[in-house]
Amino acid sequence: MNTMDIDWSRLTIQGIQKTLGDLGVQVIGVTDAKFKVQQQIADLENLITKKPDLIISIPTDDVATAQTYKKVAAAGIKLVFIHMPASGLSYPSDYQAVIAPDNQGNGQIAAAGLSKFIPQNGTAGIVDFAVDFYTTNQRTKRVKEWFKENRPDVKIKEVGFTDTNAVGPAAANFMTANPDVNGLFVIWDSPAMQSVAALRNAGVNVPITTIDLGTEVAVEMASGGYIKAIGAQEPYNQGVAEAMAAAHALIGNKVPAWVALPAVAVTPGNLLAKYEEIFHSAPPQEVLDACKSSGLCGGK
Repeated sequence: MNTMDIDWSRLTIQGIQKTLGDLGVQVIGVTDAKFKVQQQIADLENLITKKPDLIISIPTDDVATAQTYKKVAAAGIKLVFIHMPASGLSYPSDYQAVIAPDNQGNGQIAAAGLSKFIPQNGTAGIVDFAVDFYTTNQRTKRVKEWFKENRPDVKIKEVGFTDTNAVGPAAANFMTANPDVNGLFVIWDSPAMQSVAALRNAGVNVPITTIDLGTEVAVEMASGGYIKAIGAQEPYNQGVAEAMAAAHALIGNKVPAWVALPAVAVTPGNLLAKYEEIFHSAPPQEVLDACKSSGLCGGK
């Protein structure tokens, strides 16, 4: 994995391990690159020495890791990618499938949700991942396209980050420098919550939309806080799909080159139902308590 620090990663792994376990496939290792390219390269090279039949992986950098992923294929190990293939690898000789969310669909949900809070001729801000990463590129691309197509009156300003642990100050400084920004799209849930904390500390209250339904953003949304709409992935179901693709590849069946799961729109009104659908478990008490206090949540 590229990271294990977010709900998305944990749910994906749960879906993979449960499905493979039910099929009698042993998982011999799970690695966490912490978004560091050299760490992921070392993780892959170590796994190759263990001679597994197949590796499931999301590239931290699809270009910088490409040669190492080619070593996987050269070693006769089958490969299923999460979200995107490494650059220059060929289907089906180098990898057997890519299982991905609808990143542009999620970007569209986030853009449409944010638009409701941007006045005529207003300004929307984007807090983006300033790394050439296919998944996040697709999200931001669609956010900008959606505004151009549907709200050409809205001006777009943006700020980027590369350190995933230093988003809060970047967002706060951006808002200080751009007080005309009426709302923010933040690229995924963890940076969004860092932004929320920093803006709250600075006394700046702006609506935020993001991608990925994690417990922290669920509580923030349920309480009527900064988070107003989420374009959610289905990480557990995606993990199931990745495991099924792996199983088919292991027995020699051809798997489609690209399988995409649908985007899910999450608002306060459907939060509880969508949380249960995405997490495959009931919402935790902290989400239920926030819903009860605010009275904003529909559904269960």
